[in-house]
Amino acid sequence: MTTASLPLTARPLDPSVDHGIQAIVAGASRAATCNTDLAAGPWEFDARPGYGPGSSMGDVIRTGSPRQGELPEWYRRASERELDQRIREAKTVLGDRVVVLGHFYQREEVVVHADYVGDSFQLAGAAKSHPEAEAIVFCGVHFMAETADLLSQPEQAVILPNLAAGCSMADMASIDEVEECWEQLAELYGDLEQPDEDGLLPVVPVTYMNSSAAIKGFVGRHGGIVCTSSNARTVLEWAFARGRRVLFFPDQHLGRNTAKAMGVPLDRMPLWNPRRAYGGNDRAALTDAQVILWHGFCSVHRRFTVDQIDRARAEHPGVRVIVHPECPMDVVDAADEAGSTEYIRSAIDAASEPTTFAVGTEINLVQRLAAQYPQHRIFCLDPIVCPCSTMYRIHPGYLAWVLDELVAGRTPNRIQVPGDVADPARLALERMLAARP
Repeated sequence: MTTASLPLTARPLDPSVDHGIQAIVAGASRAATCNTDLAAGPWEFDARPGYGPGSSMGDVIRTGSPRQGELPEWYRRASERELDQRIREAKTVLGDRVVVLGHFYQREEVVVHADYVGDSFQLAGAAKSHPEAEAIVFCGVHFMAETADLLSQPEQAVILPNLAAGCSMADMASIDEVEECWEQLAELYGDLEQPDEDGLLPVVPVTYMNSSAAIKGFVGRHGGIVCTSSNARTVLEWAFARGRRVLFFPDQHLGRNTAKAMGVPLDRMPLWNPRRAYGGNDRAALTDAQVILWHGFCSVHRRFTVDQIDRARAEHPGVRVIVHPECPMDVVDAADEAGSTEYIRSAIDAASEPTTFAVGTEINLVQRLAAQYPQHRIFCLDPIVCPCSTMYRIHPGYLAWVLDELVAGRTPNRIQVPGDVADPARLALERMLAARP
């Protein structure tokens, strides 16, 4: 698999969201941010419950979510330039012993040090394709590091620089809630492992990549599959070839938007609320269902609205609006196009004439694209600077620290999936990697 790597040459526009937030807090910018605490180092919030400032700050974090230990003082006090130099020196010493993966939504000060930059689908492939590395440093969030551990070699160490970098969407579907849902569906549909006269199972579970390893393991045990925003349609086609219905979690919007584009009627896509019996649905609705949608969402993409699109069209005639399929259905319907982060990047890259793009996805990617393609005008649909709370927990201070620890022969923050979960989860992921869009 070829992963997308962003060039590290000088750019005419500043791609750093952090620089912009610092300017807002200092009063040097007229822009606005959703929380001025974003200007502080994330270590200020590591000991506190919650996802931290940013898009998920209002979401309720699950009890027992990982916390990060105290970052040594030097890394908290070092300047951006000092951290940059420290990271480069450590990477030079480590050489091919370490590979650094960076998600598109990471802050620019981290992305510049990544050996591979991409979306979750691409980085899953990158993790699998470097068996020579002793360590994989995954600059993303917890479920991504778990996936890298599942797909890499057993002797390789997968490291998450900040253990507090979780995902509120992934936490919206716990393994206990999903197993309870499965039991209730078995009460309604009968034996869920028994195909009907047409060879179709009553329901096939599909989990979005943005879910825990435990959820992926559940899916693997029950004949299901993992999807990403890049291959969601291909995965649903795979599932419909094997089952009467699909249970799709944890992101309702990706499931709804994808199934709707495939012709599934909205009235055959009931929403499952895990806090209510039968998800809050009557038996008839579940019997008639084609896709059962879990009540989960991405707090970044839920910020985008039709009003923002209308405003962009009014202020920029001819604007091309592209949004992520994790956005609500009315936003996707109002946009010109919807697609994964890699789709958005590729669409802008392919535009031969100067174009104005209004983009509905995480601000770090949007601002980086604006800097990388100065021939276009590229801006985020949401005028409020509000990055992903948990992606933003990865700071170059943490990256410098974990690389220094590796140089010293220590392996901090290793992410390891237990064997009883890993085998079925790996099966579900292998099915995902085979489902190329």
